[in-house]
Amino acid sequence: MSLGYILLALLVLSVIGYVLGRSKAVSSAGGDGRRLHSLPGYYGWNVVLATLAPSLLVLVVWLFVQPAYINTQVASLISQETVAKSSLDLVLSDVLRVADGLDVAVESGALSQEKAQALSAGSVDVRALLGDLGVALASEVTDEILHAAQAYRDINASGEFYRAILVLAVAIAGFALAIARTHKDFRARNVVEQAIKWILIAAASIAILTTLGIILSLIFNTVEFFKIYPASEFFFGTVWSPSFGGGSELGILPLIWATLYISFIALAVAVPIGLFAAIYLSEYATPAVRAIAKPLLEVLAGIPTIVYGLFALLTVGPLLVDVLGNDGLLGVGWMQGASSVFTAGFVMGIMLIPFVSSLSDDIINAVPQAMRDGSLGLGATHSETVKQVILPAALPGIVGAILLAASRAIGETMIVVLGAGAAARLSVNPFEAMTTVTAKIVSQLTGDADFASPEALVAFALGMTLFVITLGLNIIALYIVRKYREQYD
Repeated sequence: MSLGYILLALLVLSVIGYVLGRSKAVSSAGGDGRRLHSLPGYYGWNVVLATLAPSLLVLVVWLFVQPAYINTQVASLISQETVAKSSLDLVLSDVLRVADGLDVAVESGALSQEKAQALSAGSVDVRALLGDLGVALASEVTDEILHAAQAYRDINASGEFYRAILVLAVAIAGFALAIARTHKDFRARNVVEQAIKWILIAAASIAILTTLGIILSLIFNTVEFFKIYPASEFFFGTVWSPSFGGGSELGILPLIWATLYISFIALAVAVPIGLFAAIYLSEYATPAVRAIAKPLLEVLAGIPTIVYGLFALLTVGPLLVDVLGNDGLLGVGWMQGASSVFTAGFVMGIMLIPFVSSLSDDIINAVPQAMRDGSLGLGATHSETVKQVILPAALPGIVGAILLAASRAIGETMIVVLGAGAAARLSVNPFEAMTTVTAKIVSQLTGDADFASPEALVAFALGMTLFVITLGLNIIALYIVRKYREQYD
């Protein structure tokens, strides 16, 4: 039974359980709901939870365990000679591809009933069968791989059968147990609320464990990278020149410099505009203007970054060349191409405006009204109140907002990929093309490079470095914002 049918069966069983649980509870109270310990709906939900929770838990565990078990069993069928010629992962991918082709042929009805039965019994020439279906096999797909693909299909089919039996058996057992203990004195509300509490704890744990898994993945692969490449050359090298044939120079300094340079330009654009917009919206704009201007400003935050990247590549970059190029309007010759640090930084700054303005606006509005009234009561003008009272009071929160925007700028990818270029260099000229850490993470993990090579593993070292930088900025920002809230809440 496929996964979709299992979920449909569980859904139908849970709906029936809700109706039966509710009706049995009401019947045990003689039709008088006031004699029930809990509301009638709680008894129905108790049956639903008893049906779904254990069965879904078994299903999730099975979905994680079965692929690993099948890969282990199939790998035992592959000889060491075959693995030595390539790698086990590549061989298993070939096995899976052939098995999927056979499954598609069976499900689409391309096979006759006799051939489908012969395929299930393992008494058919798989290579000849795929040839009859017009499926071309590469020369490296050996008879051993075909035999392993057939074994994969058999084990997978058996696993799906036993999975359906076990999941449905657990669901029916939970259903029967919940119905059996449903009566008017059963504390259904307590059981349901406790179950909901554990579901919420599980949801929070998933978020925490996902974060932990990301961190551990970065750490372990970074350690593997530093086992085969010196850490001193990585952190202090000034040349970035990966070569998948060997002899790579993987110094991170040019990438860090370009990342910080672009982020600085982005903040130089976003902070003044965003802060001034926040001051206007919170202190000067009428309610009608604010109701229109603030949503329009925040639309910028909803635009995908790939759109900003295309805007940098197709509009801002060529426009800067037309103004600052050799044949441009000013004729200064600063821009030699559309891709540059300034192009990416300027467009990224536009993207960050809503981050700075929205956070600053909320922080300025959180300043107590009594401070405004006191300043105005002492004879200060509105502008003097903003400059000498409101902004100093909101300054810690504004600094936190700027640091959060800086973290967002440092981690941006698509804008710098399309707008900044691909050259790794140390230069102070903002009109030259450079590249950042995020752009190189993308480039190093694309292609057919050996995953165990330093040229591929360096992406994790880059990611770990970027993670530490952004984590530090976030911690500082949160500390400042928390201090601000403690002072003015």
